[in-house]
Amino acid sequence: MKMPRLLVSACLAGVPCRYDGKSQPIQAIVDAVHKGEMVPLCPEVEGGLSTPRIPCERRGDHVINRVGEDQTEAFIKGAQRAWECYQQEGCCAALLQSRSPSCGVTHRYDGTFQNRLIVGQGITAEFLQKQGVPLFEDTHWEEAMDYWAMKKKEGGDSL
Repeated sequence: MKMPRLLVSACLAGVPCRYDGKSQPIQAIVDAVHKGEMVPLCPEVEGGLSTPRIPCERRGDHVINRVGEDQTEAFIKGAQRAWECYQQEGCCAALLQSRSPSCGVTHRYDGTFQNRLIVGQGITAEFLQKQGVPLFEDTHWEEAMDYWAMKKKEGGDSL
């Protein structure tokens, strides 16, 4: 049986895929990705958006960019692609970028582009949670690593 892996937001693995063309690498994640132990994925890029791109925020069930264009379809496509990748790669959890309109697990920007955070999830985080995927945010990456280590020790038997 394959050892379980973590699905991680690609920007946390050092991939310059954020809206601003940058990344937010966490060295332990970068190292694990290089070893093939974690699977990097950017739902926004997978959904067809470019890098860099106009910043987006979630408003209810829609994702709108700063100039008012509805980007919801790309975000939904990216969430579906994240789920497919999770399944194909034998992942046991997802470690996602906080505050993102796709990856935010507990908080996201409110959709007004006024830098206001609200309780709520991004499109991908919400979709993965509905599928029963254990979610962690980058602000708690150590907890994700502990969970992953526990799953590796179990050998994936409970997956």
